[in-house]
Amino acid sequence: MTTAVPKVLRLSTSQPDFEQQFAARLHLDAQQSDAIEQRVRDIIEDVRARGDAALLELSARFDGVHAASMEALTLSADELRAAFDSLPATQREALQAAATRIRRYHEWQKSQGGENASFTDEDGSVLGQIVTPLDRVGIYVPGGKAAYPSSVLMNAIPAHVAGVGEIIMVVPTPGGEKNPLVLAAAHVAGVTRAFAIGGAQAVAALAWGTESVPRVDKITGPGNAYVATAKRQVFGQVGIDMIAGPSEILVLADGSTPAEWVAMDLFSQAEHDELAQSVLLAPDAAYIDAVQAAVERLLPDMPRRDIIAASLNGRGLFIATRSMEEACEIANRIAPEHLEVSSREPRRWLPLLRHAGAIFLGAYTCESLGDYCAGPNHVLPTSGTARFSSPLSVYDFQKRSSLIEVSEAGAQTLGRIASTLAHGEGLQAHARAAEMRLRP
Repeated sequence: MTTAVPKVLRLSTSQPDFEQQFAARLHLDAQQSDAIEQRVRDIIEDVRARGDAALLELSARFDGVHAASMEALTLSADELRAAFDSLPATQREALQAAATRIRRYHEWQKSQGGENASFTDEDGSVLGQIVTPLDRVGIYVPGGKAAYPSSVLMNAIPAHVAGVGEIIMVVPTPGGEKNPLVLAAAHVAGVTRAFAIGGAQAVAALAWGTESVPRVDKITGPGNAYVATAKRQVFGQVGIDMIAGPSEILVLADGSTPAEWVAMDLFSQAEHDELAQSVLLAPDAAYIDAVQAAVERLLPDMPRRDIIAASLNGRGLFIATRSMEEACEIANRIAPEHLEVSSREPRRWLPLLRHAGAIFLGAYTCESLGDYCAGPNHVLPTSGTARFSSPLSVYDFQKRSSLIEVSEAGAQTLGRIASTLAHGEGLQAHARAAEMRLRP
């Protein structure tokens, strides 16, 4: 039986219906997408609720693998090694050669940061990266319980530095009240266009565009639970920076900083929101008592004392540790948004700290300086996500395109490696494409 030659869709930008045809070709059926999303949501909830039992059942249902326990689904290091040893020598050598080249490139890339750069290998092939800015980004500026001109600066300025063409700001204006400091910050930071809208509806407008609000490529900036949920749901349609939770501060204190200073630092995050979290870790119980007394003494004079009190009562935490080393380890487990090391020798503890959005060293480095003017970005990972994510930066507004220019000599080496691995994957067209470049 002869396979029919496929008829590939051809379009011309000059044809009247080009945009419709073009969009239709790229379109993913919404009903199919919604059905998949619901199915995936059900699977995720099942695994969260039932753990291994769900994995065993779902593996049987979808993969046809009927295992009595997770031990049967666990791949040991010995099994991985045995698989490698069982391969033909050509495949083992191809894997190792590919791994060597991939590792070398990424080690080089790590050293380059965000720069356009390339290098030439021994065969004369050029490998590198091209860094380009996003075309258009949307920045969300909170505007509920307080106004945040600093968020305008922290989102728009790195976008400008990255070279983004258009910066679209959305900011809620409850009761129609527009904060002049926020609007002025937008002017100073070079916002291209701004809209007085907020909430999930603003996120949706940025993600898909409306008659008035242009569609963007990425949305950055913190917001309330509705904004965070909306950002999560539009991810994939657009990029996002992170899902921001309530503000957090963790203070590691050795007892050398005045208790009033630490109490006020804890207030500085508690005043954001009743759900904000303020944590103190110290190896000196008497010092914790002094901070508690300072909290009680200073709180009545705070204009936002009701919010601070609700935050500290509901989510505040003071922990007496056996040592500063133990305090550092607990801090790593929490992975806070803001981490103050309020110590005589703050750099002594720095090597022990692995997870934090931003680290503030020394008694004079209060977190609020980082919020407004120190320089590094104040849009930081929250809710423990500092274990795997980073502060907002210029890199969030850029993307990298890999650059590959293989020489004729390089194609002889790489082609044989690629051919071997492609045949191993059962992708013969991949293999043939590489083989066609080989010399007879």
